[in-house]
Amino acid sequence: MFDPDRYDGRMPYRRCGDSGLLLPAISLGFWHNFGRSDDFQEARKIMRRAFDRGITHFDLANNYGPPPGSAEDNVGRILAEDFICHRDELVISTKAGHQMWCGPYGEGGSRKHLLASLDQSLKRLRLSYVDIFYSHCPDPDTRLEETMAALASAVHSGKALYVGLSKYPLKRLKKAVRMLSDMGIRCLVYQPPYSLLNRWPETTGILEWLQEEGLGCAVFSPLAQGMLTPKYLGGMPDDSRAARPDGFLQPEQVTAQQAKILALNELAAAHDMPLHHLALQWVLRAPTVTSAIIGARTVAQLDDSLDALRAEPPGAALLAAIDIIAPPTERE
Repeated sequence: MFDPDRYDGRMPYRRCGDSGLLLPAISLGFWHNFGRSDDFQEARKIMRRAFDRGITHFDLANNYGPPPGSAEDNVGRILAEDFICHRDELVISTKAGHQMWCGPYGEGGSRKHLLASLDQSLKRLRLSYVDIFYSHCPDPDTRLEETMAALASAVHSGKALYVGLSKYPLKRLKKAVRMLSDMGIRCLVYQPPYSLLNRWPETTGILEWLQEEGLGCAVFSPLAQGMLTPKYLGGMPDDSRAARPDGFLQPEQVTAQQAKILALNELAAAHDMPLHHLALQWVLRAPTVTSAIIGARTVAQLDDSLDALRAEPPGAALLAAIDIIAPPTERE
């Protein structure tokens, strides 16, 4: 049984651009902590607790794990065993583009890779369709028309309800969205990294353009892979993401940002909130941002992040103070 009061207003839902789809302000991502090397029962508890607290959007990709594909395997099992009566209450997204299997067709933006990967993802997830299928990254070696035509085919075949794009630079993003439109497909959502330590979508004009065009924006790494949590305030813990050999966060990245992290933590403490609550509220302050995708290793960690929704949004003075510590770079 799930909490019958899960839609009682504790979780705000935001319209994804000018579409008819609503997404929770905070979504659950499966980039880390849900693979074969992680605790399956804890993953199940996290998913169930997320749904109880109003999270209806689960975000995956073909290569999430580790090893690649194992996050979709685990989520598929949990969906089949625990959520079979709640499929229509969920928005499930997956992606393809980064390396997934060996050989010439295991990555990239070709029609061969994208549609084969989608079929594999559906098999692992034990689903007949996903709600959103993303091109995970631009492929400079494949004509954009081919990649966009593959996304359109995913919708026309009924294997995806919507399509999205991730990490495309602005010029290529504009071209891709226009191509999809010419094919009769509306791009629903764009997914970039965005945080106090990575303001790239803001400083390159992407957020502004998305708002003008009415596209949604689901940002990942709003806590900068954990750097904007208390975990790294005292150094590099042995159980941290940066200490994992299979992780994307490297120790030198933490070291390079340490001064900003400490200063932002002091600023958050002066406003009576933890650093990660400030970081999430800062991301969600942007009118273009539909949802912030977070990860979690435990139920307690998930609950703590969701409690950020109770915090006051940052006011003008606090935003100005943040800009001094972590200023945006010049527009490209």
